[in-house]
Amino acid sequence: MKSEAKLLNLVCILGALIFVALAVMNALSSPTFFTTDNLFVTMVCLLRALMFAVNPLLYLKDQGRLPIPFQKRKALKAQTAGAGERALPQSAPLLDAKGRAVPPDVRSMVANMKQKRP
Repeated sequence: MKSEAKLLNLVCILGALIFVALAVMNALSSPTFFTTDNLFVTMVCLLRALMFAVNPLLYLKDQGRLPIPFQKRKALKAQTAGAGERALPQSAPLLDAKGRAVPPDVRSMVANMKQKRP
């Protein structure tokens, strides 16, 4: 499975680089770049490059190798902002029947139901 993912990512990166090269070649080879046709071809090439680049970027994000700016700050703010609210237990995540994480509003309802009443 890892070799298949590596091969897929390599093909996607090569495809993205080819489309970026086509966009650059289109920009450099045309005498008048700001025509409708040249801008359309350039945008199509850049959009295709983006489509090919998304898969490797998501793979790197899932593996934890792609640092996402401001993500740690948001998690820290969420923990400090919940000081006035009832804090949910940070044990195992609450999952539905299909194994997906439940939304925050459902988690808060479950936490309310689990509280012991006098």
